[in-house]
Amino acid sequence: MGSLLQVGFGFTSLVFFLQLVLARSLPLTPPVWDRSAPIYPSDDPFYFPPDGYESSAPGTILRSRTVPNSLSLFTVLPINIQGAYQLLYRTTDSLGNAQASVTTVIVPHNADTTKLLSYQFAEDASWVNCAPSYALQNGAEFLNTGSSVAEVLLVIAALDQGWIVNTPDYEGPQAAFTSGIQAGQATLDSVRAALASGDITGVSSSATYQMWGYSGGSLASEWAAELQPSYAPELNFAGVALNSLVPNISSVLTTINKGPFAGFAPAGILGLASAYPDLAVLLNDTLIPSKADDFNRAQTQCLDKGILDYAGDDIFSYFKDGAAFLSSPIPQAILAETGLMGTHGTPQMPMFIVKAIADEVSVVADTDALVKKLCSQGAQIEYVRDGLGEHVTELITGAGDAFVFLKNRFDGVPAHAGCSTRNVLSASFNLKAIEALGLTIVEALLAILALPIGKIGL
Repeated sequence: MGSLLQVGFGFTSLVFFLQLVLARSLPLTPPVWDRSAPIYPSDDPFYFPPDGYESSAPGTILRSRTVPNSLSLFTVLPINIQGAYQLLYRTTDSLGNAQASVTTVIVPHNADTTKLLSYQFAEDASWVNCAPSYALQNGAEFLNTGSSVAEVLLVIAALDQGWIVNTPDYEGPQAAFTSGIQAGQATLDSVRAALASGDITGVSSSATYQMWGYSGGSLASEWAAELQPSYAPELNFAGVALNSLVPNISSVLTTINKGPFAGFAPAGILGLASAYPDLAVLLNDTLIPSKADDFNRAQTQCLDKGILDYAGDDIFSYFKDGAAFLSSPIPQAILAETGLMGTHGTPQMPMFIVKAIADEVSVVADTDALVKKLCSQGAQIEYVRDGLGEHVTELITGAGDAFVFLKNRFDGVPAHAGCSTRNVLSASFNLKAIEALGLTIVEALLAILALPIGKIGL
């Protein structure tokens, strides 16, 4: 059953299948759930740091609370876990300034407090109200959830192993989408905060910890891996798994133009502009006045709406100089600094990368080049090139292999030395991966039925 779902249904069909199961599984008179909407981060005082926080060290917990609304599946079904906690923590923005962001630490029943997975969601938006800390809550606006509605299934699979899961708002309060420096530093500081949260969450300060991310979440995870030796040298990750990696933002912007994923471009450019004031000024000066409002509305949209609204658009038609905007000095300097992987250090942890050869958002050649460069610098990488996948489906088809990699590291199985590359017909056709993904389906059904999630057994 797991194999059929994984290979045949794909990403959107998996979600549709679970919705059908939901409809057939609930009692005729369902329980009354709290559907009160959580407060947007932009309006929630919890997200605003106390005076003087700038003097605290990166990773310092500034305040904490139990998540106001229960975490949920599809924004309506509360997940039965031991608890979920939000930590406001001190981090550093793209320009080196102090910043505060929020991470959500999710604790399953019978948690193994010595295992911590930092899962970076693909927020992929330049609006703070798309942040995972909001989108994961029961009653959140569905259009603000993006791919988290599907990615939460992978989090449930991790929780069912007994792992505690950390999910940072790595874009920060300015929603600096596509800024690798911002994302990497905020991810590392969220792990620092989670490891220091034992009296709140139960996480052991000596826990083994890893990272996992898909698409925009892989961006945050890889940048964290690159920046760790210089920014957080005391951290010692057991591994990182990356699905649908996006190593080169400049390349992505040209690849997606006029295509179904063109909506990533306004969000990405606006995300960088929120982090770099010089780019914001340039953007204001170079957008065609009659089109500026249409371009800027991406600042109040999350992933789904942005993709729908800009599908097929020539993004450069919004600019007075067309595509020359991207090659002008300010964007080029910023993209070279914070939009190009492989330029800030060599990851010191074992890495697993799964990439669709036909990825239509970020071409496989960019990932090939990154892997080659990092391997030449001594990185430890297991690289899988998937012949049948594409950018979206790799969330599901690549999940099994990634999950096996993470589980092996937590179980103390040594990673393969050096670098290896495998070209496969499909990442789906792997018995261990199929078994892992099949369990994910079962765990999702348990969540739908409101059964406890954790190291309990079936």
